[in-house]
Amino acid sequence: MTVHAMTEKIRAFRDERDWMQFHNPKELAAAITIEASELMEHFLWKTPEESAERVATHREAVQDEIADIAMYLFELADNLDIDLLEAMTQKMAKNAAKYPVDKARGSHKKYTEL
Repeated sequence: MTVHAMTEKIRAFRDERDWMQFHNPKELAAAITIEASELMEHFLWKTPEESAERVATHREAVQDEIADIAMYLFELADNLDIDLLEAMTQKMAKNAAKYPVDKARGSHKKYTEL
């Protein structure tokens, strides 16, 4: 399935329920943040090993949170007439300029510190 096709499914789901009235940019941004927090809850206070175990034992729940985030993100981009793939492509190019391989490889420093 393409991003476009999934976006159409999300839009149809929303419109069948007359939810567009609730899905303004602020509310969708809040929903993304809330769902991201629910995803983070699976890993809070866990070591990398414990996090891996959590995914193994709660895979569907983790997957559901990731899907919620993605669906709200797709809808927000659609509502704002932003081509998500083009936006991601442009951002990757910006990131490549900010984090050149020869300076950023193996480093967690912010680009201003490289």
